[in-house]
Amino acid sequence: MSDARLRTLRERLLDPDAIVLFDGAMGTMLYTKGVFINQSFDELNLRAPELVREVHRTYVKAGAEVLETNTFGANRLKLAQYGLEGQVAEINHAAARIAREAAGDGALVAGAIGPLGVRLEPYGPTGLDEARTLFREQLSALKAGGADLFILETFADLHEIAQAIAAAREVDADMPIVAQVTVGADLVTPFGASPEDAVRALDRWGADVIGLNCSVGPQTILEAIERMRPLTSRKLSAMPNAGMPREVGGRQLYMASPEYMATYARHLVQAGAKVVGGCCGTTPEHVKAMCEGLRPLKPRGGIETGATERPAVSSVETRDPKAEHRGVEPVALAERSRFGGKIAGGHFVTSVEIVPPRGVDATRMLTDVRKLKEAGVDAVNVPDGPRAQSRMGALMTSLLIEQQVGIEAVTHYACRDRNLLGMLSDLLGAAAIGLRNLLLITGDPPKMGPYPDATAVFDIDAIGLTNLVRNLNRGLDPGGNAIGAPTRFVVGVGVNPAAIDLAHEIRRFEWKVDAGAEYAITQPVFDPAQLECFLEQVQHVRIPVIAGIWPLVSARNAEFLANEVPGVTVPEGILVRMRSASDRSKEHAVAEGIAIAQEMLDRVRGIVQGAQVSAPFGRVELALEVFRDTVRQDADSRAIPVTQSTAQL
Repeated sequence: MSDARLRTLRERLLDPDAIVLFDGAMGTMLYTKGVFINQSFDELNLRAPELVREVHRTYVKAGAEVLETNTFGANRLKLAQYGLEGQVAEINHAAARIAREAAGDGALVAGAIGPLGVRLEPYGPTGLDEARTLFREQLSALKAGGADLFILETFADLHEIAQAIAAAREVDADMPIVAQVTVGADLVTPFGASPEDAVRALDRWGADVIGLNCSVGPQTILEAIERMRPLTSRKLSAMPNAGMPREVGGRQLYMASPEYMATYARHLVQAGAKVVGGCCGTTPEHVKAMCEGLRPLKPRGGIETGATERPAVSSVETRDPKAEHRGVEPVALAERSRFGGKIAGGHFVTSVEIVPPRGVDATRMLTDVRKLKEAGVDAVNVPDGPRAQSRMGALMTSLLIEQQVGIEAVTHYACRDRNLLGMLSDLLGAAAIGLRNLLLITGDPPKMGPYPDATAVFDIDAIGLTNLVRNLNRGLDPGGNAIGAPTRFVVGVGVNPAAIDLAHEIRRFEWKVDAGAEYAITQPVFDPAQLECFLEQVQHVRIPVIAGIWPLVSARNAEFLANEVPGVTVPEGILVRMRSASDRSKEHAVAEGIAIAQEMLDRVRGIVQGAQVSAPFGRVELALEVFRDTVRQDADSRAIPVTQSTAQL
């Protein structure tokens, strides 16, 4: 392409009044040519370049002025799913070169960048700097291959697209950037950001063109553009799907006709989106109709090509995305629940872990819980599908306990079974009905349970979930948007002092504390020395720690915990004691298990701020036997002193 032609087309892209038409879907076209969706479409840039080149050429022939490279998923993390992570540069460079060859002198080439496909901090393990590095790797190869501009598209997380913009500026500060987020039918991103939130952020971060693409059809995109236009002087873009897909003959088909898309292309331009194109389901026929439909809106005699000054750019690099919205000050820990009040006051807390019923009859469980309340236990721990078993849900079980018995529940909440939106809905509901105490866990994989083929979600892990709840306690949703009154959760996490990779466990504990954890409950302690060692190594991030205690009932029970329950370590000495007792009688085994549990509690009491005793096989009387002296002492004093190191937490 000649330099003069390149300058003209780039100036048209940045000219606030010039209408520019992008191409349509690449994946849709490749699928119609027989490429199955279980393959890497990005790898076709190397394996079948002529196929990709032909799609580009049909879009140029249809009237597209900008071609997007076939690289939406060509980042290192997504390519790793196909074993292609070592070919990031090669794939992206080839894609830009193929598009450049197809464009000739008639179109610009936009290096296409999609989301990484992972959660970023604070809701996932991928750091912001790491994300920027991954984006920079892909962007550099696209530029080297001949891209004229970058298009960042289909982003749901504003924090993530901020890092993509920053990476693009690092690769080439002068390369134009089109930055697009995606919204649903409710006009918010999956993270809860509105069109207004998105346009303000992208304007501040310096995108040259700001817009929306994918997820919905042109009507919803039009409504969002109308809300965005008054809030920025930058150029807007709109690239909707060809309507919403419908199942026809077992296939998902997009039903919006080329004529319909052409009509809405005119509406979008009139609403202020001067850059238009198509996303999923759009074809060269749609683009051709849009080109014809937009022709009457273009000024006669061509577009002026004088130099266009960019609006001022705010630095993305020096801005902390987490500082966008701080929310309100959380309710004081002591005021959120009785359990939280005891933790905040430095008192020793007692709880017993029960197991929800397998069916709908909770009579026996509630009878047992009443015994715990009468004995003076502070709270009842309610696990969430432990060992991937199917039982009554932890939230509803906790509600039954609190409403019918009047003792507080500590509700375990796992990431295994719900996506981010489901978790948000559950937690808002839990807050509304008055549940306050949470233990946030990642959850056991389904393969452990009776339904090994069940799908695990793990949209975020326990660290991301802790960040989510911390923000809810500040009155913010995952997108940093106000939810009204803040939630009042007491935020707990799990920890395993006997982890095989203790350094990794400590790092995760540090991240959990940084994410907002206010107390922790350990896996069952059978070796007090391990717990002491762990606590010494986390003094720099120490929060109140509650020791998990498990009364063993037999040698078989001990061996099951040692060999089949993740995260539990039972020393050989304990196994030997339980085998010896079991050889004598069942009663001796139960007595020995209680004695071991009492020994564990006595050993760790001075270094922790509470104990959670499990009720093995639902036998709450065994848990109460372990607590016999502790609960009585607490009932008398109501303020059991703890060690200085714990009191300073």
